[in-house]
Order: sequence, then structure tokens, then C-alpha cells
Amino acid sequence: MLLFLSVPQPRPPGARTRAGAARVPRWRRQRLRLQQLRRLRGLLRGLRGRPGAGRRRRGRMALCGQAAGAASLPSELIVHIFSFLPAPDRLRASASCSHWRECLFYPALWPQLRICLRVSPAEQPRLEFLMRKCGWFVRELRVEFAAENYLSGGGGPGDGGGADPGTGGEEVEALQLSTRWLEVLRTYLELVLCVLVSIRNNRNLQKFSLFGDISVLQQQGSLSNTYLSKVDPDGKKIKQIQQLFEEILSNSRQLKWLSCGFMLEIVTPTSLSSLSNSIANTMEHLSLLDNNIPGNSTLITTVELERFVNLRSLALDFCDFTAEMARVLTDSNHVPLQRLSLLVHNVSVMHKSLDNMPNDEHWKALSRKSTSLRVYIMAFDIKSEDMLKILKPSIPLERIHFDSYITCVSGAIVDLISRQYDKFLTHFILMNDVIDTSGFPDLSDNRNEDPLVLLAWRCTKLSLLAIHGYTVWAHNLIAIARLRGSDLKVLEVTEESIDFDQGELADQDVDPVHNLIEQVSLGLGQPWHAVMDIESLSVFTEPNRHFYREMQSFSEDI
Repeated sequence: MLLFLSVPQPRPPGARTRAGAARVPRWRRQRLRLQQLRRLRGLLRGLRGRPGAGRRRRGRMALCGQAAGAASLPSELIVHIFSFLPAPDRLRASASCSHWRECLFYPALWPQLRICLRVSPAEQPRLEFLMRKCGWFVRELRVEFAAENYLSGGGGPGDGGGADPGTGGEEVEALQLSTRWLEVLRTYLELVLCVLVSIRNNRNLQKFSLFGDISVLQQQGSLSNTYLSKVDPDGKKIKQIQQLFEEILSNSRQLKWLSCGFMLEIVTPTSLSSLSNSIANTMEHLSLLDNNIPGNSTLITTVELERFVNLRSLALDFCDFTAEMARVLTDSNHVPLQRLSLLVHNVSVMHKSLDNMPNDEHWKALSRKSTSLRVYIMAFDIKSEDMLKILKPSIPLERIHFDSYITCVSGAIVDLISRQYDKFLTHFILMNDVIDTSGFPDLSDNRNEDPLVLLAWRCTKLSLLAIHGYTVWAHNLIAIARLRGSDLKVLEVTEESIDFDQGELADQDVDPVHNLIEQVSLGLGQPWHAVMDIESLSVFTEPNRHFYREMQSFSEDI
């Protein structure tokens, strides 16, 4: 290495004045740069946090002074660091200091917000805080409301259930249930108002999804509607919620995804008219599910649907999806529809007619328009004769979910599904929520072959099978596992649904339960056990929520 030295020539004292004045600031700048480098090096060592730092390192850090603290980092750097944290950890970190809280609610950190709330007064301040911080800029908002434990138990062991019915025990239980429901609905309305008020001026909203499964059905109608008139007798809050929802739609400039399910009349038949034509023309997903709409009114008309020319996925009540709508979706100015989710509810079928539903020719036209069209059907307590009318041969049915409380699915329906949709069906859920577990219906009665075994044999794309409330014989369950093998990713059967032949129980050399688990596991190529606790699976305990979430993922998977 060559080192060049420059020796200054001696100058008279008067000649050094201007050069010296210029040389001093230059050396000061170099000294300041050296100090800054030392501080930066100490700060980086402090952030590394290596254990066993000695006195020498602590001494160097001490030279940095307060600049070595994390609070001295630039806001941009803090935002970048915390972008790697999941949302719950960001919220916890926001409680550290005001500077962190200001940085952690930077819009870039919260492009999407997904909230699942119990309808409880304790959730209101948390929701207000979060929506106040993020509501005005969030781009994707998904909110789910659910009453705690559905409040369907009425009076439990400690809620007056021990009173004698003859001495007013039923009246006490009804009064307690009424008081709890009034509080739930009152809180529900406040939470919905909090969400809608916070996003009313958000023009960046692109995805908006609301779900409110707090309705408990009974024979005389819906408990939520019964008590809603007591909580809001003059209808002012409901009207305010409806007006806020329409205001959000009218103010939107980038909305492409709108989903609203079981929200107690938040959507009215006139709500979609608030959307401008430019937004309606660019909308890609539309989901309007609410079986509480009275009479023959629908949430969307055929004329309104004509504006949504770019719609790729659609979710509606089956009675609202008419033959005219199917014709509109096959027009040349509409993009091909790829996902269609339909809710078939006994409440809708009772008040509306199935005469206007699409026939087989309409389904053929839809399939020709879009070869990738797939259909998802959820059926609540539908009679077999109605299902025979609904299940047209040309429907590209990929998923079907039966949920029954009174009306059971027949073996003929299962056999029809396996024959007509063998090329498309991937998900089959069969749920029967009966009280008497000793009376599960047997689909294989009076049949040579079990319909569930035929379903597994014919539907070669079947990847999910869930059964509860129907008798499933052990040898048939083994046959299903062997037929589908590793392609059947999910096989959920509750323990009380499984039954054994007398011959299997009489053989004392073989434990029938252990043999079932072993044979099914071998057939599937993975460990398998029957569902011991039904409460652990939302598909059985929360059918509305499960359907809504599956519908969301079904529509997003395009």
C-alpha cells in the first residue's frame, strides 16, 4: 500500500487566516460524522441484544446517550418493524407508549381488519377503540357478530330450571330468557351502529362483509324478531342502521366485494339502489343472505342485477334466484359467473314460491356461459319433495350442506345427488340436530346398498364428508374410507352416529371400536378418530357461521 503525505509549506501568519478559517469547519464536520457513526454502531449493537455484553460494550453504549433507546427510532422504521407482527400483537404493542400507538395505527399496517365479536357489553369499548383508529382508512373489513352460546339454553341449572313448572317455573324461565335476549339485541344494535358510523366516510373500502348469527329459530318464528320490537319499538335504531348502510354504499368509490348475511334487516330491497352505476359495474362479489325479509319481497331484483355486469360470484336466497336472473347472467354483456352460493331455508320456502326458480335449460345455459361455474347449496329443514324440485340435473353442484331440526334427509335424495353430481361434488355435509339420540334415521333402510357408500363410490372428487344425527354402520364407514382413500381429506363422523352389527359386537376376540379406528385409518392413509365432542366443530354447532365462512372462501377461490 502506498501512502502519500502532503507537507504544507510554511506561510506567513497573515496568509493563514482565510485558509485556517475554512479548515476548521471541515474538521468539525469530520468529527461530527465520526460521532454519528459511533452512535449508529452502538445503537445497532443495542438492538442486537447479545447476551454477555461486557463493560467495554456498555461503555460504548453509554457514549450514545439517550439516542440508543428504541423510542428514538424514526417512525418509518417502527412501522416497518411492526409490519411483521400479527394483528393481536400489534394491538398489545400499542399499549406501550403514545409514540408506538401512533405508529402502530399507520394505515399501511391495517389494509384488512377481521373481527369476530360476541354480542356482549364488554366488547363495545374495544370495538369502539379499534374502529375509531382504523375505520376511516381500512380497505377490507370483515365483522362477525354472534350471541354468546346462542342463549338457546333458556334457564339452565342455575337459572331457575329447578322451579316446579306447576308453580310458575316455566314463567320464570321465559322471563329470564326474555331479559337476556333484550340485553343481547340492545347490545347488538349498538355494536352495529359503532361499525357503520366509523366507516361511513371511508372511500377506500374495497371489501365489506357483515355477519350476524344471533337468531334462534322456534316454531312460531324467530326469537330475535320477537324481541326486536321491544328493544326498538318505534324502529328508530333499525332505520338509522339502514340509512348508514345506504350512506356507506353511496360514498364508496372502490367497493368490489359486498357481503351481508343474517343481519336482521340491515339490508332492505332498496339498499342496492344507493350504489352508483360505476361501482355496480365493477362489483365482483355480491352476497345478500337474510331469511327474515317478510312476505314475498327480495333483496335484489332482476333489473338491479343487470347493473352488476362484472359479477364473478353471487350468494342469494334460493327463492330470490329466479329464472329471469339466470337469463340476465347468461347475457353477452356479463362476465361469466364462476361461484354461486344458494341458501334454501324452510322459512323462505313457506313464504315464497319455487315456481320461478331456474329450470334445467337455464342451468345448461349458465354452464355453457362459464365452464368453471360451481354451485354451493345450504339446505335448512327442506322437505324431500322440495329438494327433488330444486336439484336439477345440470346444476354444477360442488358443495352441499344439509342441516335439519325437524325434517330429515331421505336416502333417495343422497342417492340422487351421487348420481347427478358425481363429476363435481367435493363437499357433502349431513347434519340432523335431534334430541333423542336413540332415534337416528338410517339411510340404508329398505336398500341393498347404503347411499353414503354409493356416494363415496360415484363421486370421485369427494374430499370432505361430515355426518351427525344419521346412523352410519361401522362396516359402511370402513368401505367409504377404502373407496376414497387419501383423496378424502376430511371425514368427520360423531361417535353417537356410529353403530355396529350384532355380529361385530358378539365377537369377543376383536374390539369393534379399535378395529373400526384401525381400518378407517388404514383406508384413509392417516390417523382417524370419531368426533367425541360435537361442540369442538363449528360445522355441527354453528351451521350458519360455518356456511357463511365456507361461502366466503368458496367465492374467494376463483
